[in-house]
Amino acid sequence: MANLDPAIFKAYDIRGLARDQIDVDAARSIGRAFARVLASQYGCSASELTIGLGRDMRNEAKELAESYVEGLVAEGVAVIDAGQVATEQLYFLVGSRSLDGGLMSTASHNPARYTGAKLVGRGALPLSGDRGIQEIRRAIESGLPEESGGGSVENVDLSLEFTEWMGRFLGDEPLRPLRVVVDGGNGMAGPMISPLLEDSGVELIVNYWVPDGNFPDHEPNPLLEENRQFIIDAVVREQADLGIAWDGDADRCFFIDEQGRFVDGDFLTALLAKSMLKHHPGSTVLYDVRASRAVADSVTAAGGTALVNRVGHAFFKARMREIPEAVFGGEVSGHYYFRDFWCADSGSIPALLVLRMLSDSGSKMSELLAPFHAKYFISGEVNSEVEDATSRIKAVESAYSDAEITKLDGISVDYADWHFNVRSSNTEPLLRLCLESLISFEDMEARRDAVLDLLRKPE
Repeated sequence: MANLDPAIFKAYDIRGLARDQIDVDAARSIGRAFARVLASQYGCSASELTIGLGRDMRNEAKELAESYVEGLVAEGVAVIDAGQVATEQLYFLVGSRSLDGGLMSTASHNPARYTGAKLVGRGALPLSGDRGIQEIRRAIESGLPEESGGGSVENVDLSLEFTEWMGRFLGDEPLRPLRVVVDGGNGMAGPMISPLLEDSGVELIVNYWVPDGNFPDHEPNPLLEENRQFIIDAVVREQADLGIAWDGDADRCFFIDEQGRFVDGDFLTALLAKSMLKHHPGSTVLYDVRASRAVADSVTAAGGTALVNRVGHAFFKARMREIPEAVFGGEVSGHYYFRDFWCADSGSIPALLVLRMLSDSGSKMSELLAPFHAKYFISGEVNSEVEDATSRIKAVESAYSDAEITKLDGISVDYADWHFNVRSSNTEPLLRLCLESLISFEDMEARRDAVLDLLRKPE
């Protein structure tokens, strides 16, 4: 199938409209091309590869997964099919069994009409637009050669194995009684999380916990305010100690404190970093260019080394592998990476660590966050639609030329008591601003608005 829409080949995965852009024929071709690209990277034949496969709860996922398998088997691949699982369980399959790669049929947090594939190589290292995904596109467009055949399929159930392995992050001691509202968004969190907390002593108040590809309650994207209002209201109504919501494929989790306040990803990164450094003294923590200085300050205070990184899971996972001391990495967007999980992102490990933190400290979540709210005043990510992103970024550089300016990812502008980052979107004609003041909330708002005026100034 040489006429696939090239727009489905994204920076970090393959994603598009089910049936319209990605149908069973497309999935079969993607499976075949994936096998060929991996074989080329490893200098072997596809018949020497063993590749894991998983799928989420989307309506087309089972049918498409079967087509991915057909494509892989047609190239001679030995497929280990985990069935319906969360994305990190597919990572677990690839990492724990030292497989050559993995394919997860999912569209993550997107609405019901979308589908896609997340692709990883050995060690659950992701393919990206710069490393593999565009090669798959080119292989399909140039015409795949005759099939060699000879592959095989083995079905496995990972649930018990995964649950036992994840127990290390919670520890053996029971948690103190905690009331926790959870929102699975009708995604894959419910089947993954419930066994992990079955005997923990935590009282789970479950919502939208059964996988349903129609998403009858709300879209599985807790980063959008309209999708997390339910859990905010539920935490307050139930007088719960915590709220946790997951995205569709459950590789990201988001927290609500007992007062109903959303926990920003930078502050959660800082908390998790402190927890990780307690168990791994002197280690390195990665954080992204958008993050609050709370992260670097917390890491330094805990005796660790903080390193800033480009946004994107492919960049985090690759760099963590390059730095043996890197034990953890966190992004503002809710992706959290762990060296002891093949440097992959997980939606279950942060939940377990936060529950352990609340239990051991005896503190409320708002109390753990209070020092950050008192000192660091952040804007969150603010988007601006622009026609010429390059000229707008140059205007920013000119206007703030007296600051320390770095260009690791977009442009970062740093002053002693405030800073900001502006990046172009990978998929849309948008500039994304994150700004922080160490003076006051009002100072943050004023500086944010000044930068936005510059970004949105008519050409």
